[in-house]
Amino acid sequence: TGKANNNVQWDEDSMEYTPANPVRIAFVLVVHGRASRQLQRMFKAIYHKDHFYYIHVDKRSNYLHRQVIQFATRYPNVRVTPWRMATIWGGASLLTTYLQSMKDLLEMRDWPWDFFINLSAADYPIRTNEQLVAFLSRHQDKNFLKSHGRDNARFIRKQGLDRLFLECDTHMWRLGDRKIPEGITVDGGSDWFILNRRFVEYVTYSNDDLVANMKRFYSYTLLPAESFFHTVLENSPHCESMVDNNLRITNWNRKLGCRCQYKHIVDWCGCSPNDFKPGDFHRFQQTARPTFFARKFEAVVNQEIIAQLDYYLYGSYPPGTLNLKAYWENMYDEADGVQSTSDTLLTMYHSFSRLGLRRAETSLHTDGNNSCRYFPMGHPVSIHLYFLADRFQGYLVKHHATNLATSKLETLETWVMPKKVFKIANPPSDFGRLQFSEIGVDWDAKERIFRNFGGLMGPMDEPVGMQKWGKGPNVTVTVVWVDPTNVIAATYDILIDSSAEFTHYKPPLNLPLRPGVWTIRILHHWVPIAETKFLITPLTFSNKQPIKQEEAMKLHSGPAKNAYMEQSFQGLNPVLNIPINAQQVDQAKRNAALTGSPLENWVDTLTGSVWSAVDVCAAGPTSCPVMQGCGQTVWSSLSPDPKSDLGLVKANGRVR
Repeated sequence: TGKANNNVQWDEDSMEYTPANPVRIAFVLVVHGRASRQLQRMFKAIYHKDHFYYIHVDKRSNYLHRQVIQFATRYPNVRVTPWRMATIWGGASLLTTYLQSMKDLLEMRDWPWDFFINLSAADYPIRTNEQLVAFLSRHQDKNFLKSHGRDNARFIRKQGLDRLFLECDTHMWRLGDRKIPEGITVDGGSDWFILNRRFVEYVTYSNDDLVANMKRFYSYTLLPAESFFHTVLENSPHCESMVDNNLRITNWNRKLGCRCQYKHIVDWCGCSPNDFKPGDFHRFQQTARPTFFARKFEAVVNQEIIAQLDYYLYGSYPPGTLNLKAYWENMYDEADGVQSTSDTLLTMYHSFSRLGLRRAETSLHTDGNNSCRYFPMGHPVSIHLYFLADRFQGYLVKHHATNLATSKLETLETWVMPKKVFKIANPPSDFGRLQFSEIGVDWDAKERIFRNFGGLMGPMDEPVGMQKWGKGPNVTVTVVWVDPTNVIAATYDILIDSSAEFTHYKPPLNLPLRPGVWTIRILHHWVPIAETKFLITPLTFSNKQPIKQEEAMKLHSGPAKNAYMEQSFQGLNPVLNIPINAQQVDQAKRNAALTGSPLENWVDTLTGSVWSAVDVCAAGPTSCPVMQGCGQTVWSSLSPDPKSDLGLVKANGRVR
């Protein structure tokens, strides 16, 4: 037993010929999250009428499941698993998902597939379907798995194969040490693979000890799918069929990707590949080894690279095609239920929709006629993030409102955009390294962005301060956090290395944070170089119900004794020329007791200071004569999105 040394090379000539007996592929898509349009675009790129598509949507991703069900019903060769699991990172359930999918696929007598290929929503093809079919048709007896290529003892240790894990309550618990079974060559590497039907049948139906023992061993293993198939294949009668190449390119950048970012899910440190950017395009054209897919791609991080790849494979869209640079991603959908969101987000979404109604009234309303005036009704219908040319453009809130002229309920969509809050000091200092600063939560150290787009934060959040730097000499800067009543909440120094690109720090502030607009000042030798602002919104909801006064007082009065930290920084107020104003402090006290519409008005004033309602459209019939229909705009979540639309199968068997 052991690794077969099959080094399969490109055979460029034969890529041009259509094989006499082309293979048919079962694609198993294991997807989660909310990026339904990105998934549809990827599906469009891999779809062909001769293949089969079996889609598993994570049990926790109900919105995505609804979207997938919708498009799957249009194609006879697409099915969705009738069962769903929570496929957590590193969990045993991922292997269970693959084994169950294999069994299901073998039992589908009407699907005569030859190869099993697993993909996620973050994958994209880098060669055409014709090239993939031509290649696999020449290697029907092979199995394509990527091995770690390191010393085996080190792999076992780093992978935690000598530890016993148990998956429970969507967490992988480390229970202790264990022995590797004797007489078995353990191997592993990537959990993305391409397996032929004969081997899948062996894994599914074989009663021999190897398969039975390995299924048992790997059900208590971290990251089992990264090693189970390798180990079974290399110790089985099929060992000669292994090719040490999974035909994929994975974007590893371990300096960024290995941050122990899965500690909350698993008692272990893991790594994750980075998202591709336009500068990576040349890597897809390498010919050193055969490759057909790459990962990861994420449209909220960079959609341009996906477009480049799409046009490279299947040609550009006709001139004048709409919205090729736009991207929408759903954040909330009515069917998810309000319990799926947070009080902070719900507060902001409601405020956004009221800003939209005010916008309609000021820009569309004519005197003596109420047909463009509205009263807000109920919770939002849906929320989308909106990007254009890879820049975040704000939130789109679809919401109901009663038209005051007709008393009829209408559905509108409002686009709110964040105002620019980062300012370089005036007069500018001669300090040139700082490029940008932003405050938020959900800092992603791997992609170096805040995942909470637009920084929607409430009194119980723990904000992170991020700075982006250009190259230059080593320097120390001072960062000062000032609350809405001019209390200096924190100040700290950061040493900026000459090569540092990003710094981020979360000051350990006592909660609740005082609601209102906060200011961050960045100083060099106590000379201001820049400032930025961020909003801590007061909450209009507590546990999704309108907030009561007692709760509001607790959450909206700032921390006990006004002390954000053990030490007080009030000695710095005069130095930094930040006066404490007694009237401001009194007003803050009064605001903390607000409820009902006075509280909403306060929230809207604050929201309006850092967000602007850019436009509003009608998602259905409207009595406001000058309001445009959402489908006619370029920005609405209802405007055309041809790159993600799934249409009819064309004569060549594709939909793209």
